[in-house]
Amino acid sequence: MCGITGLFDTQGKRPIDRGLLERMNDRQSHRGPDGSGYHVEPGVGLGHRRLSIIDLSGGAQPMYNEDESVVVTFNGEIYEFAALMDELKAAGHVFRTRCDTEVIVHAWQEWGEACLERLHGMFAFAIWDRNREQLFLARDRFGKKPLYYTFLDDGTFAFASELKGLRVHPRLDTTIDPTAVEDYMTFGYVPDPKSIFRNVRKLPPAHFMTLTRGESGAQPREYWRIRFNADDSLSDTQALREEMDARFRDSVEKRMIADVPLGAFLSGGVDSSAVVAKMSEISSEPVNTCSISFGDPAYNESAYAKQLAEKYSTNHRVEQVDADDFALVDRIPDIYDEPFADSSAIPTYRVCELARKHVTVALSGDGGDEIFAGYRRHRWHMNEEKVRSRIPRAVRRSVFGLAGAIYPKMDWAPRIFRAKSTLEAIARDSADAYLHSVSILPNDLHGRLFGDAFKRELQGYSAREVFRRFERESDTDDELSKIQYIDIKTYLPGDILTKVDRASMAHSLEVRVPILDSEFASWACTVPSSLKLKGRQGKYIFKKALEGSVPDSILYREKMGFGVPLASWFRGPLQKTLKERLLGPTMREADVFDLDYVRTLLTQHTSGMRDHSPPIWALLVFEGFLRSLHD
Repeated sequence: MCGITGLFDTQGKRPIDRGLLERMNDRQSHRGPDGSGYHVEPGVGLGHRRLSIIDLSGGAQPMYNEDESVVVTFNGEIYEFAALMDELKAAGHVFRTRCDTEVIVHAWQEWGEACLERLHGMFAFAIWDRNREQLFLARDRFGKKPLYYTFLDDGTFAFASELKGLRVHPRLDTTIDPTAVEDYMTFGYVPDPKSIFRNVRKLPPAHFMTLTRGESGAQPREYWRIRFNADDSLSDTQALREEMDARFRDSVEKRMIADVPLGAFLSGGVDSSAVVAKMSEISSEPVNTCSISFGDPAYNESAYAKQLAEKYSTNHRVEQVDADDFALVDRIPDIYDEPFADSSAIPTYRVCELARKHVTVALSGDGGDEIFAGYRRHRWHMNEEKVRSRIPRAVRRSVFGLAGAIYPKMDWAPRIFRAKSTLEAIARDSADAYLHSVSILPNDLHGRLFGDAFKRELQGYSAREVFRRFERESDTDDELSKIQYIDIKTYLPGDILTKVDRASMAHSLEVRVPILDSEFASWACTVPSSLKLKGRQGKYIFKKALEGSVPDSILYREKMGFGVPLASWFRGPLQKTLKERLLGPTMREADVFDLDYVRTLLTQHTSGMRDHSPPIWALLVFEGFLRSLHD
């Protein structure tokens, strides 16, 4: 895997500051410790940091076509590139290497923007075509690889794999976007296409941009969209299970091509176990697997990982994360650049750290919950949807809205008595109800946490607009497919894939994601919802297809999280830190939050009255981000 960066004069051919380009590139050296390369000409500069995976001796970048009129800087992997290379050779193109990067150069020459229809994998790249005087940027279909960009006030366009690369530029405007803060305090991350900075954007997944010298107004354009078009002829048959198993095996096999040591994450959950099972069936050698164990049994899946590892005789390695492993709290702002409040970033960092000791490429099971409806919230939402569909909207709002408002919040009580969230959800429309279920900030806190001055800056903006946009865009009447689509457009790229990319790249580890093979995922989205969520069983047909390969004790056990014990941290060893930071000078100067109410949250949490650990964690991470700006 690699890091890319670049500068482009949109107005003419002003000289590029090579020293600045090198500093931007080197700020991302963790993404590519094996070397760096540059292309600089009047008005254009491209930089690259390399992590060698394929064609170790011949894959240096930036890379050119035959006459060096086209040059690319590329982060990612193109699967099935060998077949594309043969096709392009037959069309007259001459190759100097056997790596996937050069395929992109010639694919652009042959097909232009339409080359994206032929490229499958994980990628973010930029191509400079001197003859067309165009800079072309693209990002993969699911957003596995990141790409930030900005238009600077002097007419320069700048881009980088990570925000830290752009922050090196002295002209970057680091004014915080208030709407991004609202989104962050709702989702725990800043969703595409926003970044935390008003004038920096992320190229959304499955989008490209074409900038032509001397022209303005370049905007991202979509080249692909996942579709939930159910094939009602599909039913739970042995033939369907066998087809799913074969398609999944194929997507795993594509990702096992590497000229460096390869392995897999093994959490003990369904998806990572499925990946390891298929790798073991394909490979003639034992698969390298690694797991993280936790002292807290509520989070510990290591016994299940061991069971799968023993079944396939993998080279299995385990390290325990201490219950008080909060040493990484202060590292998060540097690793993620933006506020990022998924606490599982800590164990994810640790498992990447463990994997990199033994392999350079690791396969993961990410994406299974989004594609096959595996989250518990999917089941809860569909149960609530049954109620919503039977009761008129006006009645739901008045009766259930009132009941939810007066029902006490009882985090301490057994789950059966914690009905407040369910009552409030039934009163809402479908998209708002789903937002309510994923938000880190409960509705009763949302209006009270921000200070008055910041609320005025928001000008009425609400993060619900993100979900409503994707609900409209989903183009399906199926309620389960609708929330799956929302997850794929928001939580998957904004949280899951961001978390894994930054944690793995911090250790110069490449992570590949077989379930998010675009062809496999597109086919899976034609499977009817009734075969994904069946009763209480999420990922139903996927699990059925895996029977025999993965033990039933793994397939059909209750789902566990991969987080950390925030609630106990905040009532114990981090209690003093919380007060110092959340009520300290950095937060006061930012003037975003009502610190009197923040004090109330801390008091309620530390006393055990309420569990406010998600918003408190989000606030702690945000404070760390603010301090990183000053640093």
